[in-house]
Amino acid sequence: MTPTVLLYACPEYDPDRIQRIVGQGLDAMGLRPTGRTLVKPNVVASGEFFPHAFTRPEFTEGVLRALKERASGMTELAVGERCGITVPTRFAYKNANYYEMARRVGDVRMHHFDEVPQVEIPLRHPGRLRDAIYTPEPVARADFFVNCPKFKAHPWTTVTFSLKNYIGIQDDRHRLIDHHHQLDEKVADLQYVVQPQFIAIDAITAGEGRMLTPIPFDMGLVIMGNNQVAVDTVCCHIIGLDPLEVPHIRMVHERGFGPADLSAIHVGGDVSLEAASEKASGFRTGLIRVEDYFKGTNIHAYGGRPPGDRLDYCWGGCPGALEEAIEILRVFDASTDDKMPPIHVIFGDYEGAIDAKPGEKLVLIGDCAQYKGTVGGQQIDERSRYRDRSRMDPRDATYEGTYAKIVRVSSTMLRERNSPVLRLKGCPVSVSEQLLTLVALGGLKNPYLDPKQAIPFTSSYLSWKTRTTLNRLRGQPYNISGFTERGAARPSQSSPPSNGSAK
Repeated sequence: MTPTVLLYACPEYDPDRIQRIVGQGLDAMGLRPTGRTLVKPNVVASGEFFPHAFTRPEFTEGVLRALKERASGMTELAVGERCGITVPTRFAYKNANYYEMARRVGDVRMHHFDEVPQVEIPLRHPGRLRDAIYTPEPVARADFFVNCPKFKAHPWTTVTFSLKNYIGIQDDRHRLIDHHHQLDEKVADLQYVVQPQFIAIDAITAGEGRMLTPIPFDMGLVIMGNNQVAVDTVCCHIIGLDPLEVPHIRMVHERGFGPADLSAIHVGGDVSLEAASEKASGFRTGLIRVEDYFKGTNIHAYGGRPPGDRLDYCWGGCPGALEEAIEILRVFDASTDDKMPPIHVIFGDYEGAIDAKPGEKLVLIGDCAQYKGTVGGQQIDERSRYRDRSRMDPRDATYEGTYAKIVRVSSTMLRERNSPVLRLKGCPVSVSEQLLTLVALGGLKNPYLDPKQAIPFTSSYLSWKTRTTLNRLRGQPYNISGFTERGAARPSQSSPPSNGSAK
């Protein structure tokens, strides 16, 4: 099938209009949902405090209704997602009004990827990070996969369109594996799990600058396609970005998943590429070094080299997480920057000078952080504790719940309160842990304990814990190895799947 990308004008979140537009796109590409049909939106965060971070329910409703109209032997219509780390997907769905949306559409199953068995998918392609990768069972079993991202900037990968939305096809314990300086390679490896037959991007109100707390950008577009690389390539051109300068797009293109050249892509719809580019004029992407991001604040950040010899900065790991953490805190506590005492934060192997006054805290974030020198009149010699992640088995991955993380971070801060140096372990150190550390250092409001959030969050958290425990008691294993579908062994992945999933 010719790689096709369709651009349609849609100035507002009208489910009826979105349904008609998506129906036109499905018809134009001759697509009909069959078997287990799974729609994967981006609901990384949602609700009052994160209004522009997620695929809006009106958009997903229009997509679901259009799919139902054109079903051909469809046995199940479902929505599936794993929202941001440490936040139960049930909480994100509820805040995004996804349950109400599903009831309006009718006969829609809601999958919570943090509550279902995880399937081991063998990988055999050259250049892979690992020999296997884990994904939720509904993704592995999908017959017709629909990707519904939000058009956004991203502090780790420049942009998040169709390809990057795949981070949400893993649960927490596997999501953080390789979410560091090799994040783009991880996104590329995830493409071998499944390829969508249909992509529909919510670009009606896009998000610029950031990922969890993006600045709303009125773009007024619905973007559809049948090939992820082609869709992301067109999205890049819309905002004036060379797709080959976005590492994960370039990698996936080089592995043969789709074209990154406009001449090989059919672009149609009722909005021209030129007109779409005019709509997106001035859109800001998210790749800013941590030193520049915190310039002029009491957080003095220093980015050193990550492990290995290829890169001089860890775009996919801890620095971006700190940027997201501070923006969340600013949403919940307007006096965040005033309350924060002067601190000095190191990422990677930093060798420069640190101009700190006596008593100012030095924070090393991540296993690879190290520094030798004088800070605030004291001699510091902190060595890297990084271990090669390729030697770590994903089957041994563990997950630390939100409240356990709160207790651990609070205990660490209490124990190290008089120490000039604080180290946060991990690779990467998650947004939530860096957020909790800043809360403790600055005496800031804890978003997890916000009165508007605490009760519904705890309810969703307990529901998640109860359901995962019951699944184990019922004999449903968390990890399924050697997964096969309908008795068929998975083929070698020496080349990308040509139609649909890797089954």
